[in-house]
Amino acid sequence: MAKFGIKKGDTVQVLAGKDKGSTGKVISVDREKNRVVVEGVNRVTRHTKAGQTARGSQTGGLVVQESPIHVSNVAVVDPEDKKPTRTKTRVETVERDGRQKATRTRVSVRSGKDL
Repeated sequence: MAKFGIKKGDTVQVLAGKDKGSTGKVISVDREKNRVVVEGVNRVTRHTKAGQTARGSQTGGLVVQESPIHVSNVAVVDPEDKKPTRTKTRVETVERDGRQKATRTRVSVRSGKDL
């Protein structure tokens, strides 16, 4: 399984492809296939078969939805200057109840701010 610093809910910018330069929020992450689905990016038209729901309304036709893109083609947006950045993990030790406990936080490499 691959390690990458992109999670569901992150704001990312597309670095390559037909939607290069656009930003959006990550809807889902597929770690096994190294793919992410970004809101409003890589939209494709699906032809769905017509059918009926339980109430009798018609479904089907043309549906426009987001398609997954490879994780290497997106980068997390820095919250300070709105430019793409890499992420790193900062480990801090905190003493609670007389014991040492490590806390991990994701940090922007570009500005050093927490994500």
